[in-house]
Amino acid sequence: MAGTDTGAGLGTGKDASRAAGDPRDAHALAGLEAGLDALDSVQTRRTPLRETLVRKVLPPVSAVALVLVVWQLLVWAEVAPDYKLPAPSAVWDEVRGAWFEGTLLDYIWTSVSRGLLGFLLALALGTPLGLLVARVGFVRAALGPILSGLQSLPSVAWVPPAVIWLGLNDSMMYAVILLGAVPSITNGLVAGIDQIPPLFLRAGRTLGATGMRGAWHIVMPAALPGYLAGLKQGWAFSWRSLMAAEIIASSPDLGVGLGQLLENGRNNSSMSQVFLAIFLILIVGIAIDLLVFSPLERWVLRGRGLLVTR
Repeated sequence: MAGTDTGAGLGTGKDASRAAGDPRDAHALAGLEAGLDALDSVQTRRTPLRETLVRKVLPPVSAVALVLVVWQLLVWAEVAPDYKLPAPSAVWDEVRGAWFEGTLLDYIWTSVSRGLLGFLLALALGTPLGLLVARVGFVRAALGPILSGLQSLPSVAWVPPAVIWLGLNDSMMYAVILLGAVPSITNGLVAGIDQIPPLFLRAGRTLGATGMRGAWHIVMPAALPGYLAGLKQGWAFSWRSLMAAEIIASSPDLGVGLGQLLENGRNNSSMSQVFLAIFLILIVGIAIDLLVFSPLERWVLRGRGLLVTR
């Protein structure tokens, strides 16, 4: 009986030990439960308008006001002649004049419409090319270094050959945009695909997600952060490429975009017009980032649990 009791006691001890488990496993399980509880306890809320104004609007407005104050102080100090450093009021007069003449929005729309259409074309070409380069070793070995070289090549270098090949028309503009933007979009997607954990790809294949189905449901969602970074850089290259093309190539058939407005200011020796063009180019770039890419970035980060409120 004693032996039986002893054996029972030992068995009970072993069962208790197994029930208690390894202390390290218990600690890991407790940490996992705490993490899940933390995720469950995170509550998303709509940011109040006042908080949004204070956090989002006030800092850039303050920065712009500071720049204007420093600019006006430099004008009053006469650090440069008026034809080199016009007053902010002179630039504002240029804005008012272009607005009342009905040309201000034309300048902006001419460039923005070209830039967006060129970017969409680059997106349609760069995305499948990125998938091909990332998934086919021979294509990657052949085109990878070329794409990296094209990405580092200044976009302005493509303007002269594009003018010679295509002439002074919109096709030349779009060609320059494509040559500047496609490598960035492609390399961004390739970088995103390279960062996908292999387990995701194996799980997708196990579930039957192969070919285009696997690319759409597994590869593209998993590579989205890198792909979005490539899109953002691709837009920056598109916009800069377009400005370079508009500055160098001028023709009545092309109309007057922001780049051509900048060149006209130089030809007219009008620094106020030059500053107007620079500010409009900067404003468009900031607006596209705030209205398109920043919301996309927040959506991607929020979908991965990396962002609650911003």
